[in-house]
Amino acid sequence: MAHHNLVKALLTGILALVSLPVSAASEFTRARSLEPTALKLCERNGELEELRLCEVGGINNLVRRADAALRKVLVTARPATAVLLKRDQAWFGELVASAAEFNRSGPDETEERNLFFGELLQERVATLEAITFPRNGIVGQWASVFATVDVSAAEGGAYRVVVRTRFMHVERSIDREKCELRALVRPSAGGWLAGKGEAAKPAEDANKPAEGVRVPQQPIKIRRQGETLRVVIYDDEVGEKDDVDGSLCDGVGQMTATYFPIGKVEDTSSAAPSGIGFVAPSFDCSRVATATEEEICADPELAENDVRLNRAWTRLLPRLDEATRRALTADQRGYVESQGSQYPEFLNPAWDKLLSHVHHTSYARDKVRRLQRERIAVLEGFEENRRGFAGLWMSHTALLDVKVGKDGTLTGRGWKWEQGDWKAGCDYEIDGKVVGGTFRSDEKRTNPDTLERDHSSLVINRLDDVFAKKRGDSNGTDEPKCRRHMSNSSTARLFPVRPSPDINNIGGSIR
Repeated sequence: MAHHNLVKALLTGILALVSLPVSAASEFTRARSLEPTALKLCERNGELEELRLCEVGGINNLVRRADAALRKVLVTARPATAVLLKRDQAWFGELVASAAEFNRSGPDETEERNLFFGELLQERVATLEAITFPRNGIVGQWASVFATVDVSAAEGGAYRVVVRTRFMHVERSIDREKCELRALVRPSAGGWLAGKGEAAKPAEDANKPAEGVRVPQQPIKIRRQGETLRVVIYDDEVGEKDDVDGSLCDGVGQMTATYFPIGKVEDTSSAAPSGIGFVAPSFDCSRVATATEEEICADPELAENDVRLNRAWTRLLPRLDEATRRALTADQRGYVESQGSQYPEFLNPAWDKLLSHVHHTSYARDKVRRLQRERIAVLEGFEENRRGFAGLWMSHTALLDVKVGKDGTLTGRGWKWEQGDWKAGCDYEIDGKVVGGTFRSDEKRTNPDTLERDHSSLVINRLDDVFAKKRGDSNGTDEPKCRRHMSNSSTARLFPVRPSPDINNIGGSIR
């Protein structure tokens, strides 16, 4: 009974971490839906303060209409939908702020800027005033701050989908040029409609074919998520961010989004395969705390992954001895805490100095999904009865693949990382021999690599925490084991897991 109570207490403690309290979220990770929705663009030090349209009241009139339209539609939306709609409005405010900062080449363009922001707000007002809940099926028009989607029924249970972006992002600028993706989607796994389409810059003349680079075989899938339509681009295809936001036609990387129904449409198709059900994660989507939680609630696949991850944790914990349980609980807590920064970190990647203002929604969503699946693979593939050093080892911050030959020769390759900082990691290149169950490194230095088994876990370079603190001293003589900073430590505690395509398969070195 005591053992059962301990397990129950640990479970309660770690699962409570899945939904962090609002106070625990920093300004960076905090859910955008928690911010005030009122647009304040013409106030003192406002984004558009210097525009003539602010002086004559044109902007404020549009802002009042936008605010009123949003309040009206929020009353009709379900709580989880309201969260996503408020996030969409917050993103609109961020788009205006970015455009105000970057779209100012000189004094001669003042009138052009008045026109640009006036049209921007008029379009937003029209979108908010046209959002109508509820909508049956998926046929009709849907909109987000970044794009619109038109869905129509086709033969054989398929649907035609046309996604049109509203904006084009270039270095330090935002323009109105558009990108268009046309696809035919059919019922697929997990309730999705999936297919591959063609992205191109639409022709100025609607009677002429699209212009620019044409990209056939562009993956797309759509599915209802409650009252909204979820569109995912690049799923299973994303590599580095340059692949996501390349020059196919600018804006494809922002087509992944939550879309809201525009106008009243009766779906008369024979089937609405995605239904209108909401796929709930393990936490309450009406009370999110972080931007990552918002995105998990927005996407049925991410929500399903969240449930599966929590189920895997619940099933694994009772199988472990007390020492391993404590160590893995600490690692799981670290994973949950770092997850809060995953979506915002990749949504506006700081390392992309020219386009960090762009909302890389496809890229950010895919990173969250891959890291979820990686953690699921760790928990579902946990090999608590492993003996010796050989095999794949992993934690939420490190990975090591160890091979041991018949003669006892050991090689270990892997790395330790810091969330969102690819320069701060440590590359593991561990070589040595196993003698009598003990690892002996080939390194000839004061602080050689070490590997030690501790119950079911593996500790790498246990003493490096101590050595790392001394490396910054003027008298420090130990060579660094990690990149960038002398004081970075390569110490890590890893756990035995089975190999999986989802482990370390996250499309690049930045986590």
